Amino acid sequence: MFVTHLSLADFRSYPSAEVALEPGVTTFTGANGQGKTNLIEAVDYLATLGSHRVSSEQPLVRHGAERAIVRARVQAGLDDPRQLLLEVEILPGKQNRASLNRAPLRRPRELLGALRTVVFSPEDLALVKGDPSERRRFLDELITTRWPRMAGVRADYDRVLRQRVTLLKSLMGRPRSVRADAESTLEVWDESLARFGAELMHARLATLADLAPHVQHAYLAIAPANNEARLDYRCAIGADSTTPQAEIEARLLLAMGERRADELQRGVCLVGPHRDDLVLSLGELPAKGYASHGESWSFALSLKLGAFALLAADRVEPVLILDDVFAELDQLRRERLAGMIHAAEQVLITAAVPDDVPAALGGRQFRVGGGEVSEVSDA
Repeated sequence: MFVTHLSLADFRSYPSAEVALEPGVTTFTGANGQGKTNLIEAVDYLATLGSHRVSSEQPLVRHGAERAIVRARVQAGLDDPRQLLLEVEILPGKQNRASLNRAPLRRPRELLGALRTVVFSPEDLALVKGDPSERRRFLDELITTRWPRMAGVRADYDRVLRQRVTLLKSLMGRPRSVRADAESTLEVWDESLARFGAELMHARLATLADLAPHVQHAYLAIAPANNEARLDYRCAIGADSTTPQAEIEARLLLAMGERRADELQRGVCLVGPHRDDLVLSLGELPAKGYASHGESWSFALSLKLGAFALLAADRVEPVLILDDVFAELDQLRRERLAGMIHAAEQVLITAAVPDDVPAALGGRQFRVGGGEVSEVSDA
């Protein structure tokens, strides 16, 4: 899978932009703040309907504009000439609009699966050093890429979680008689949360079991040391990849019943996949707090390369995007990374300094500056 053309209108810093792309390696170079990352962010947005840089959509629309349009033509593969035209109209504060081959879609998330991407950027160091929410989001974005229908499950889970928390907060400090009247309502939310939560957790555990060997292989290929990179799922109900979904649902319901008094006292939901964590270890030690800066970078990069390998094993190789990554790596890790990715179907790279990107990768090079994207003829 690869992008053959990217078109932007009022996206980020670009009033308009048209970039013809090809399979293989493409590098965008230029000074910081010139819009290199905006280009690859647009590609990733069409694949995920989200940004790896910001949580809201307002910054994605050029200042002074009311909307932004991101459009790309995607080819199924080197041996498959079929092409799709993907388009999203970003309307902050309103419902975005999406189309596939110019046919409007009922909901933007129906576009998910038409393009697959894996992005690695400096912000991904938070996968190792940051809060559990960073690692949960990584897993959830990966399962949605594998199975686009999980986007609906995630949305349903988040909706039920918000409503259940609202009910718990409303019952804080209320008399027991009032709480008793609300028990039946709370049980309805318990059942919904357990149902959607079990499906989400089951998908996470299955994906983690498939992902772990790829991450271990990537870490050994990149890092100079021979520490084993381990991934473990930490949850309150003791489930693993062999636990049936129905059993996970039953355990979630049981755990909610056991924590009911604490939840009513604190007004928070203490049970569910929103409380879980992906524990990263190097050998016997947790990576967070023990790994060096270089080891942390290698682990974070290995997670993304592992995700790339897993998706490629699912028979649809994603577009690999490396956003200002080589500048953060020493020479050895640069060379090892280049050796791992040079054969990928399409790799999009950003770099402030062209020399940061190993010459062995070759490929096309574009210079970005002053709102213009121009190909370097002698690249």
